[in-house]
Amino acid sequence: MASNSILGLFAKSPLKALEEHINKVHSSAKLLVPFFEAVFVDDWKTAAKIREEISQLEKQADVLKREIRMNLPRGLFMPVERTDILELVTQQDKIANKAKDISGRFLGRELSVPKSIQTEFKAFVQRNIDATKQARNAINEMDELLETGFKGREVDLVENMITELDAIEDDTDRMQIAIRLQLKQLESELNPIDVMVTYRMIEWIGELADLAERVGSRLELMLAR
Repeated sequence: MASNSILGLFAKSPLKALEEHINKVHSSAKLLVPFFEAVFVDDWKTAAKIREEISQLEKQADVLKREIRMNLPRGLFMPVERTDILELVTQQDKIANKAKDISGRFLGRELSVPKSIQTEFKAFVQRNIDATKQARNAINEMDELLETGFKGREVDLVENMITELDAIEDDTDRMQIAIRLQLKQLESELNPIDVMVTYRMIEWIGELADLAERVGSRLELMLAR
């Protein structure tokens, strides 16, 4: 995105660019759902196409991140610190990076997911995407928070969103434990290296919710100031 475009966003609101970035980040992460649908049936051609889409969105998010860092005005008269905005965009960007890494590793090894755990695996992926979506929803309230001076009902709304985000992250923790136990029961039937990589990929998928929760935590700190 050109500098004048990002400056146009700042002209409307110094927080609008942050919202634009999280929207791009979530768009990248949610493509993991169709990506894994292709993986489940070993359709690596489709998986490669979706992975490229994920990569392109990650690159676009990265451009936005750099533009925000370069063009965020100093001395803004806002109820938020400049450093808070910079930290938020850093945490947001990690979500897109992780989505790219996950899809790249699965595609690079053409790593299949055992059929007996695919239903639970898909639900686990979706719940992590729920977390990135909830983080996006909370960040997209930034303009409204600014308009209200970070006070009143809008703050309560965002705090409730963050509480729900924490609950979603707890769900992903429980789901991750259950999937790891299922995979453990299959170890003797699978390639040992594939098993090791699959365990690591389960952890990486779970990190999507962890990263989304960090975005919520950072926003919560801003509300508390």
